[in-house]
Amino acid sequence: MLSRVAENIYWMARYLERAENTARLVSVNASLLLDLPRGYELGWLPLIDMSGARALFDAQKRGPDERDVVQFLLADRNNPGSIASSLTAARENARTLRDVLPTEAWEVLNQFFQEFTDNLAEGLSKRTRYNFLKQVVLTSQTLGGLFSGTMSRTDAYTFMLMGRNLECADMTSRIVDVRAAQVLPASQELQPFRTIQWTNVLRSLSGLHMFRITRRVRIVRAEAMDFALRDRRFPRSCLFNLEQLATCLQSLPHSDEAIATLRGACDYLTQADLAALDPAVLHELIDQLQVYINDVHACIASAYFPALQSS
Repeated sequence: MLSRVAENIYWMARYLERAENTARLVSVNASLLLDLPRGYELGWLPLIDMSGARALFDAQKRGPDERDVVQFLLADRNNPGSIASSLTAARENARTLRDVLPTEAWEVLNQFFQEFTDNLAEGLSKRTRYNFLKQVVLTSQTLGGLFSGTMSRTDAYTFMLMGRNLECADMTSRIVDVRAAQVLPASQELQPFRTIQWTNVLRSLSGLHMFRITRRVRIVRAEAMDFALRDRRFPRSCLFNLEQLATCLQSLPHSDEAIATLRGACDYLTQADLAALDPAVLHELIDQLQVYINDVHACIASAYFPALQSS
């Protein structure tokens, strides 16, 4: 397979996953703010930190209010992490891959891109935003099902899985990092609201129901972090995605460096005592995990792509 094809399908998967995750975050954050007590509203700015675009957001001299943040995350073409930018890039990559991808998947993506562009105003309106974002998530999930159910297990499919796994691990780590740093003060009267915040983390990952089924414990900080970061059976946890990525790489040549980096990341994550970490130390742990994730991407790009592209 040509390096160009491998790179395009890898990034297509990353952009689709990025769009889906951003849609989840915006939708779930609105519900969180309705549930928190007065005087402890976290607002919308944490979503910018989760997306890793704080410098760009500040450079545009935007305010921290809902309108500016939602517009930046949904519709700003100058923000490479916005849903609009991610879907545009995913569609452009898919267009160059029409001889590789299932025809049905291209048709779904192309049609949805047109609908998203035509109806973008619905995503910016409070009244219609929930259904608009829900459609972004459902379409991404539909495409994942089409790829899984119709693509031959060739190298093209392997690179698609690699892109999706790496992007998912990256976003999950960001969600845990930012939300953990903004947990409400530890007072008796605020305890129920702290539970709401960790419930929100699980909802951002569409993992609340699976947490309740598999863990069967109260939603507390240590359990929620452990589930999100290193549950080996939950498909949006960091550890699950990193181990899946390692499995993909084992089928490819020239993968020793990337696999070794992944093993280091997995060992680092599994050995951490999450229950004993205060927010500052947890932030350092996530920072190091982000370094591992970036290093894995650099190894993949160096081994298989003609030139390293920015995300």
